[in-house]
Amino acid sequence: MQIYWTKINKIIEETPEVKTYLLDCPEDFTWEEGSHTHFALEGFNAGDKPNRSLIRHMSISTLPHEDSIGITTRIREQCSEFKTILSNLEVGNEVAIFKTHSNVPLKREDKNVYLLSSGVGLATFRPLVLDYFERAAGVNQIHSLNIDSSKKFLFTTIFETAPDKKFTSQYVDNRKDYYEEVKNLAADKDGLFYVVGSDEFLIQNIEVLREQGINPEQIMLDKHERQRLEFLSFDL
Repeated sequence: MQIYWTKINKIIEETPEVKTYLLDCPEDFTWEEGSHTHFALEGFNAGDKPNRSLIRHMSISTLPHEDSIGITTRIREQCSEFKTILSNLEVGNEVAIFKTHSNVPLKREDKNVYLLSSGVGLATFRPLVLDYFERAAGVNQIHSLNIDSSKKFLFTTIFETAPDKKFTSQYVDNRKDYYEEVKNLAADKDGLFYVVGSDEFLIQNIEVLREQGINPEQIMLDKHERQRLEFLSFDL
């Protein structure tokens, strides 16, 4: 396993609670849209065993041509040891990335694509939307639905309805409205539904989609295939 040590080159405050850490791209490091990586802080591999409290599974919120690896995360006032250390890092500090993989690349099957996310989960979808804007081939249209009770929505310049690009963006601030909208979107029985958020959020979305007649193979999760099948295997 190759561990890439790299430096933070910029820190962007997206909202009062959400920051994006832009990292230098190591020379031979590559990724595609929808990728996640293991993001680790200094000292994680100092002992005999990796210190898992200093490692997090994070989505990459940028595309390779942006020349930085973007890690977007929410840091609340009361947070974990990992987030506390991360919040104190500055430009020039080193972090590690390894085991990078994409579970949710953009499928180009001439279908409508629906991006369902909660809060900062939108970071996973940012590269998919940018990739679609650059090359729309094989995608009929994209609709993004995000729930965020803080009302401080992310990436609003990208997640902005653009009829000419066949892209619509929708934000809601409560679960009732969110799941009503999911039901409405599921009227498209041929669509592809990408879901990103907590495990509880994934399960609730899967239940709603399955009840509306959406098949498991139409539901994309940011999980390894074995985990994805476990999430999708419950009996209705």
